[in-house]
Amino acid sequence: MDKMISYLLLLGNILLLVTGQVLFKIGLGRSGGLHWDKLITSPAIIGGLMLYGIATLLWFAVLTRLPLSIAYPMQAFAYVLSMIPAYFLFGEDITATKIAGVAVILCGVYLLAR
Repeated sequence: MDKMISYLLLLGNILLLVTGQVLFKIGLGRSGGLHWDKLITSPAIIGGLMLYGIATLLWFAVLTRLPLSIAYPMQAFAYVLSMIPAYFLFGEDITATKIAGVAVILCGVYLLAR
């Protein structure tokens, strides 16, 4: 059960990081690019930063429970999850090469979790 909680904390960390990145992308799009004066007042950017702060706190909890050599590489799962909003929210293509890369990442994450 304790191991399950550790992995749930890690999954929460990953989900917060991916969501934060999505908010960063939205905020940058709405501000018209890298315009610092607009970004510092952007609700999406501020929300993304807040999620990153919470993710960092979860990461601290993860590091107290799992070895770094397992926890850190498992964050590669964020690459897999990020393809979902990239496709649905931003209209990015999912190519065969990306799918192959995701398959390699998932195999690696599986091997680490064993």
